[in-house]
Amino acid sequence: MVYLLLLIVMLIIFVPLIFFLIGDLLVSALGIPVQWVGGFFIVSLFGSFVNIPVATLESRVPMVRVREVSAFWVTWQIPSVGLGVTRTHVMINLGGAVLPVVVSGYLLGMPLMPALSNPVNEYLAIATVLLIVTVAVNRSANVISGLGIATPAMVPPLVTVLATLLVDYISPIHSPAQVAYIGGTLGTLIGADLLNLHRIRDLGAPVVSMGGAGTFDGVYLTGLVSVLLVVLAMG
Repeated sequence: MVYLLLLIVMLIIFVPLIFFLIGDLLVSALGIPVQWVGGFFIVSLFGSFVNIPVATLESRVPMVRVREVSAFWVTWQIPSVGLGVTRTHVMINLGGAVLPVVVSGYLLGMPLMPALSNPVNEYLAIATVLLIVTVAVNRSANVISGLGIATPAMVPPLVTVLATLLVDYISPIHSPAQVAYIGGTLGTLIGADLLNLHRIRDLGAPVVSMGGAGTFDGVYLTGLVSVLLVVLAMG
């Protein structure tokens, strides 16, 4: 319920306000057609409720079973410990994983690299930001038993901004907003989810969503907040 209210507030107030104030700046910085940008962030919000199933993992864990024994009108409960099978459904979130990866691929293939005579510097910048964000997010992500993977919402965007500014200071970047988006969103997904895949069986959660739940906030805010801050800081 709280998550739904947050979605409504962001959809009705913050997203239109942001694009009203600096929409043109954001569009020109990312190099994405204007009709796509606002729609993308809105669809991403709604897409956070859509999870695409990809696998089901089984694990054997200790379970306590209680057996009732009755005699002479008295019932005793006798506990016993045995191994039981738990199933975890692994899913990919549409708004927090699929769409950011698609947009990152578009930015890499269309407006970013073809416009440069020597794109090696941009590739190195993306790789550096991605590595920094991946390590920072992986260190800050919490693997919560019975729930899933949670990431502090503001860590990914702030680390992305600082990493982008640092890389640009060392070697000027031609497209800082695109570098921030690609390195930040993919770094968040890799650091929080992909590098913790080996721990999914031990979570005991019925559903684990890549890019969803505790990771979606980090991915979404990274894609929006970090790009805006980078554009304002370097524009």
